[in-house]
Amino acid sequence: MCQVDEEYNGQLEHRVTPRVSKKCVKCKENTAVLIIRAGDAFCRGCFKEYFIHKFRAMLGKNRVIFPGEKVILAVSGGPASSSMLSQVREGLSRDAPKKLRFVPGIIYIDEGGASGQSMEERERAVAQLESVFRATNYHYHIVHLEQVLSLPSSVLEAGSSATEKPQTGSSYKAAVDQFIQTKKNQHPDLSLENAQSHLSSLSMHEVENGVTSPITPEHTQALQKLFASVRTLTAKEDLLHTLRQHLILHTARTQGYTKVMMGDSCSRLAIKLLSNISLGRGASLATDTGFSDPRYGDVVIVRPMRDYSSKEIAYYNRMFDIPSVFIPGLDTKAQDKASIQHLTESFVTKLQTDFPSTVSTIYRTSEKLHTACPPQNTNTQPFAKCLLCVCALDTKLEEFSAYQATLISEQLSQRRGPGPGFTRGTAAAPGLPPASSASQGQCCSSGGGQHQGCMTGEGGCCSSAKEPETVDLKSLLCYSCRLTIKDMVSERTSITSHHQHNLYKDYSRTMCNVNHGLSLFYRQQKMPFPSIYCQRLREGREGEIYTTFLTQKREIATMSA
Repeated sequence: MCQVDEEYNGQLEHRVTPRVSKKCVKCKENTAVLIIRAGDAFCRGCFKEYFIHKFRAMLGKNRVIFPGEKVILAVSGGPASSSMLSQVREGLSRDAPKKLRFVPGIIYIDEGGASGQSMEERERAVAQLESVFRATNYHYHIVHLEQVLSLPSSVLEAGSSATEKPQTGSSYKAAVDQFIQTKKNQHPDLSLENAQSHLSSLSMHEVENGVTSPITPEHTQALQKLFASVRTLTAKEDLLHTLRQHLILHTARTQGYTKVMMGDSCSRLAIKLLSNISLGRGASLATDTGFSDPRYGDVVIVRPMRDYSSKEIAYYNRMFDIPSVFIPGLDTKAQDKASIQHLTESFVTKLQTDFPSTVSTIYRTSEKLHTACPPQNTNTQPFAKCLLCVCALDTKLEEFSAYQATLISEQLSQRRGPGPGFTRGTAAAPGLPPASSASQGQCCSSGGGQHQGCMTGEGGCCSSAKEPETVDLKSLLCYSCRLTIKDMVSERTSITSHHQHNLYKDYSRTMCNVNHGLSLFYRQQKMPFPSIYCQRLREGREGEIYTTFLTQKREIATMSA
């Protein structure tokens, strides 16, 4: 064992820390100015080439965007989307070696109404972003989140993808040649290089930039009331994401865009993958984190920034002065455990600090996932997609599954006693159906006859004025959207539900005491339990039972005296 007075004559060995080469790993000449990973040191010029090549390679490898297509860029003002906008400008410039051949547009969703920002703060943020958008000479759309309240119902339906081009190498090359030949025929005085670069200026000549119609205080109050009805920050962020997608999809369809570019980075997708699993969106992980998301049919979402880490994007924006605008959101200054999304982000970020391969490992796992959605061109069943997120429904019940057990528990816990609209003769004892339910629900066509339960007047099953059956909203939603809607409770509904819950507790406690007292009394008197009490229990006439019981108790007491 070690001694206090023990002496060490030999010198202790010093730990040798690995040192990264100061020369660029690519050109081997210039001095490295940044280190992305251990052993990956780049100079300024090589890092820029590496960053640009990564973006072009992602688009060229998938070949989803065809020449001449209108592509809208979803820019939030953050580092990732601002860097994506810079890459598109670089690819459409005249000096680019391999030019991009699509018509770009920009969309920004103003979410200040949901996060509680004032109009002055929102206008200031929009003005900063407008200055960035005008410098690109691209057509841009600034849409307020309040406009989601006036969207048509068609935004909840998946469009037809019959016009989508096949994504093969030969068809893509043929489309490029046809695009160049068309431009040469339309503009005979243009050379081949000018025909390719002419596309970058189409957007600012064809349409005018514009901000959508101004919002009214009533719309802002309605939006704030909607988010105030959501109890948890997790459900608020999920609802905000869904509404944002609806606005982007509606703008793309109305303006003729067929592709939407999102600025989701590798780090963001790793966080999204884990949080979506926690939210119950495991069935749609492949479309939520993959390069392309074809769930909407006529509009496809692509993620060209999914190979970039947040560290690479931050270095690029800092070194090449890419402007970005910070806009506070719902989770700004929130605690780590405020929501599932925020907790997952904190967990992955802290784990990435000690283990640098965390994000890449999660990201590579997402690349191996495949969607379980049916093909878009097949005839699927009605309501096969979620009404809100338009993903494939994952609520098909299987025998002895955990989801089936959850639904059974919910149905059992939702049994209600007499609420504010309770009337005599309508309530039933637990486990016993009302006596009148059989006659009320019986149809004359089932052999019971019209005199037993069916009325030919208003409200009868043979009446022409009978109201059509309504479809349950939960049956049209996926599992995760059901959880979000479940957290949406208005203030009035919350007070009413609380009142009903307390009333039902008092009612149950009272009836338990009455039934127990009745049984104990007749057992002590060695008398059978009256059958009329069972009938009145089924009919919900508990008050008459207690009155009759008091009368009989007095008679028995008089006879005993």
